[in-house]
Amino acid sequence: MSLTLSPRPMLVSPDVAVSLSCPSPCVPQAHVDVPGCGSVPGRGSVPRADAAVSPGGLVAAVQVTSTGDKEHNWQQCSALVRRAAAQGARAVFLPEGFDFIGDSPQQSLALAEPLHGDIVGRYRRLAKECDVWLSLGGFHERGDDWESTGRIYNCHLLLDNSGSVVAAYRKLHLFDAELPGGIRLSESSFTNPGRELLPPIPTPVGKVGLAVCYDLRFPELAQALRGAGAQLLTFPSAFTVPTGAAHWEVLLRARAIECQCYVVAAAQSGRHSASRASFGHSLVADPWGTVLAQCQEGPGLCLARVDLGYLERVRRELPVHGHRRGDIYGGTAATRGDSYGGTAAT
Repeated sequence: MSLTLSPRPMLVSPDVAVSLSCPSPCVPQAHVDVPGCGSVPGRGSVPRADAAVSPGGLVAAVQVTSTGDKEHNWQQCSALVRRAAAQGARAVFLPEGFDFIGDSPQQSLALAEPLHGDIVGRYRRLAKECDVWLSLGGFHERGDDWESTGRIYNCHLLLDNSGSVVAAYRKLHLFDAELPGGIRLSESSFTNPGRELLPPIPTPVGKVGLAVCYDLRFPELAQALRGAGAQLLTFPSAFTVPTGAAHWEVLLRARAIECQCYVVAAAQSGRHSASRASFGHSLVADPWGTVLAQCQEGPGLCLARVDLGYLERVRRELPVHGHRRGDIYGGTAATRGDSYGGTAAT
């Protein structure tokens, strides 16, 4: 399986480096630069700023198929992180459930770890070894209240390139749904909801707003992050196949367009167990809603270049954020708190 660009007509300029990757073992392919700028017939496009004078950097969205085998998941994820770093990524984004996806709530509770456990320790060392920032979306965390509640948190961790934990966001919106085909998921039956939305975190590729999967369906959350200064929104996910096929890309592009942010969405793909499968199609979208890079199905990664000069140009030429009528329909809630539990974690 090879990872390809979106099959729709798409035009990107030379400052957007898109990498096509395939599962191990394989030799990472070279970046593919697609020239051109302007308009695609039937689809508008804002000409991009010159990459030579624009800040930002290369980001990678990793796609995997996690199971209940934590060692297998680690080998899969760490190999793709190393590949992304070798291709020049400054920040690498992993999907929800990168640590594992259990076949039952009971297994998820049994396999969960605290932030000071083995899994996070491995990724901290990996970030330092590869000199990259890591977004670890959807870590099954045994929090400080584990002994009293017996429940876990769905925690999105951000590590810097020294291996320090600079942010820990706990998922606010828990996924409880009964879907066509007899798919029933009840995240709230074993997971505590988070209690705060973190302010965006400055990184080498821009200010990153943290969310997880089902949070994507709540535009108020994305707007709050945008209002707090976010330049990238990240939605690490494990979308089901029916919801992914119907809603995944349109929701991600909508958040990119309405917030005028880059969106990085690393996703789970394929069958995790007899009872659960994920849609895949990890992608990176720009502030105009263009899909810059996208996986299809199966493990791999896609890369795209973040151009903050282009982002500022889009916002300047179409200043929708300044046109919002909060005096009529209310504004979004401000973020509060800081990177982790009142103080930055290390």
